[in-house]
Amino acid sequence: MKKWLKRLGLILALPAVLALGLGLWLGFRYVTYSQEANEIHLAKKETYLKSVEELQSVGELGAGKARPNIVFILYDDLGYGDLGFTGNQAIDTPAIDRLAEQGVVLTNFYSPSAACTPSRAGFLTGRYPPRAGLPDVIYPSGSFNSTALKIRGTNHRLPAEEITISEVLKASGYRTGMVGKWHLGDRAPSLPNNFGFDAFFGALYSNDMKPFALYRNDKIVEAAPYDQRNLDARYTSEAVDFIENNANGENPFFLYFAHNFPHIPLFVAPERTGASDGGTYGDVVEAMDAGVEQIVGALEQQGILDDTIIIISSDNGPWYQGSAGPFRGRKGQTWEGGMHVPFLIHWPSNIEGGRTVDGMSMGIDLLPTLVDWLDLPLPEDRIIDGKSIRSMLEASDPSPHDYLYNFAGENIKTVRSDRYKYHGVRFHAAQLHEGNRATTRRKSPWLIDLSVDNNESYDVSSKYPEVAELMQGKLVEKREEFRTNKRGWIVSE
Repeated sequence: MKKWLKRLGLILALPAVLALGLGLWLGFRYVTYSQEANEIHLAKKETYLKSVEELQSVGELGAGKARPNIVFILYDDLGYGDLGFTGNQAIDTPAIDRLAEQGVVLTNFYSPSAACTPSRAGFLTGRYPPRAGLPDVIYPSGSFNSTALKIRGTNHRLPAEEITISEVLKASGYRTGMVGKWHLGDRAPSLPNNFGFDAFFGALYSNDMKPFALYRNDKIVEAAPYDQRNLDARYTSEAVDFIENNANGENPFFLYFAHNFPHIPLFVAPERTGASDGGTYGDVVEAMDAGVEQIVGALEQQGILDDTIIIISSDNGPWYQGSAGPFRGRKGQTWEGGMHVPFLIHWPSNIEGGRTVDGMSMGIDLLPTLVDWLDLPLPEDRIIDGKSIRSMLEASDPSPHDYLYNFAGENIKTVRSDRYKYHGVRFHAAQLHEGNRATTRRKSPWLIDLSVDNNESYDVSSKYPEVAELMQGKLVEKREEFRTNKRGWIVSE
């Protein structure tokens, strides 16, 4: 009997021993975690930026044209269908609609990711998010989610060796400022001022993350919890101040206005509450549009509107509220609704307005396009996944991309050509009729003909088997490329 009781005691103790072992292993992973810079490519980055400084010709663009100021406005979770020029009838956005009418609208523009952090990394670096080292959303240091990322060995900030638009522009002589949401790290060397911004005012994370405080450069100026009913007006005021303070200098300026809204939770100033037919969400978007009117007014007052590039887009599709327009899916999904976002560009002195362009493009194209306009080189030690869409914007030429890829974390989920989109193997949640149980079932791969089905409702792989085979091959090829060289480093001969 004693022998059996002893065995029973060992059996009962086994889960506790296993739990202790797991806890010790997880603790070891956490305390030994360190995100180190790639010293080779950090040095190559410094060499590249130095070469840009040496090449800069202050005040010149191409054939004697003054270099443009640049205002890049990036909204958070704004859906494709949330604006007047994309068909919304419940929300009034006259200022943005006017820029769209006078500028160029891209109707097939994608965010680099369906979630905040990786999308912003893609916009700023010109690289697919895993290339930029941030395939996943990051969280405030010390939080449970941040701890989990470290245990997994995942980066929790933008790697120092990455090269951003702001760094390239600053090296070429631009005065650079950022207002709004950073969400690429809350510790040096991955703060806005570490990545080429002369001035920063805003938040380090999404507005649902705590503590939500406002910073000026690396110092807190509005302690948490900040009253977000005042956030839109404060951001707009800071953006206008930056324009007014930098409009008449010798060098042009770059303003990155990365708004926290309309990401939830939603906040709006009391005087704007109930103004929109789109509820509180509509109130927030209409307030943001009023902010655009103030920014445009500041550029007009300074006499520089025609010589300023204004770009407006969103980091991904809408979350719980908002409209994805005619597209299937929402934020966090690689359906069109999660990544097919609004895009307009307004630059009267260089781009003929009043046009829509249907060629496909993505946020990773922003850096190479601006570099192209400014006659600057791209870095040669890394793959830049984006391509210049200058000819698309100037002359309505076809897309420079044969294929674009959609990622979920480090996994490539879909590949898109001009006409088709191919979904690789994925699992879909299904509610069973015989009870309240849910299950997941494999229901793909699918081939979608976007020319007739932008809602991604019908698999046409049986009708176009050769296209499905081609697209599957492209997906496998790109996955292998990322498996062997995820960060996209180019080794010199």
